[in-house]
Amino acid sequence: MLVHSVYFWLKPGLTPAERDHFRSEVRKLSAVRTVDTIYVGAPASLAERSVTDRSFDVALTLVFRDGAAHDAYQVDPVHLAFVEGNKGSWTKVLIYDSEE
Repeated sequence: MLVHSVYFWLKPGLTPAERDHFRSEVRKLSAVRTVDTIYVGAPASLAERSVTDRSFDVALTLVFRDGAAHDAYQVDPVHLAFVEGNKGSWTKVLIYDSEE
């Protein structure tokens, strides 16, 4: 199993409607056939701790069967269209991949 965690920092000037639209665009990535599980969220409203980073705006977690499924996702037209159509919405993206 491979877990692909993506954190987006959105441009500060985006309206609430534009932010909602971005989240709906992220959810469209579930259409990629190699995605087993998708989760889209925001920073949790928990007590602040020194080891927790809540500076991001949108978190995307995708679970794949294996590295080959992840690699297929990277070149899938749905993923490529998402990046091309939405890259103007963020200022920063960090990705953490882990496997079991």
